[in-house]
Amino acid sequence: MKINGNEIRPGNVIQHNGGLWAAVKTNAVKPGKGGAFNQVELKNLIDGTKLNERFRASETVERVRLEQKDFQYLYAQDDMLVFMDTESYEQLELQSDFVGDRSAFLQDGMMVTVELFEEKAIGVRLPDQVTLEIAEADPVVKGQTAASSYKPAVLENGVRILVPPFISSGEKVIVDTNDLTYVRRSE
Repeated sequence: MKINGNEIRPGNVIQHNGGLWAAVKTNAVKPGKGGAFNQVELKNLIDGTKLNERFRASETVERVRLEQKDFQYLYAQDDMLVFMDTESYEQLELQSDFVGDRSAFLQDGMMVTVELFEEKAIGVRLPDQVTLEIAEADPVVKGQTAASSYKPAVLENGVRILVPPFISSGEKVIVDTNDLTYVRRSE
């Protein structure tokens, strides 16, 4: 679907310079001289590189609609992660570095959303929050104020995060998978 350069919005995926790019930020600029343009920060969906580009209203770009499918995480084998399509039961294998650091948060049976373009996986979205147990946490230091001090802790999956001083080993906490931070104590 073709759209004008001034219609690009954050979250749109476009084909540009032979690649797939997601618009991260957009800014409509109307200079005193010359025509208005849309300043767009793009992120390559395949290799993660960034690019700043100007698009005039008269330019057209190809907007791409990604297919989103639910997959269930099954297991890791060597450096591959195995997912299953919940409708067709077909399996999909992806390199673990394709998911990146967040692959540590994958749990058996977890539902993820895989973004596909022409049947090729280009992105995996994990649930925003997961519940994990604290494997080890430093003891509370007496006299430390609780308001500003967080202490280091290690989750059961080996990921290090900062937690409030009242959290101890063995407790379950909810962690944000996007920025790898403590959210709250689990019920």
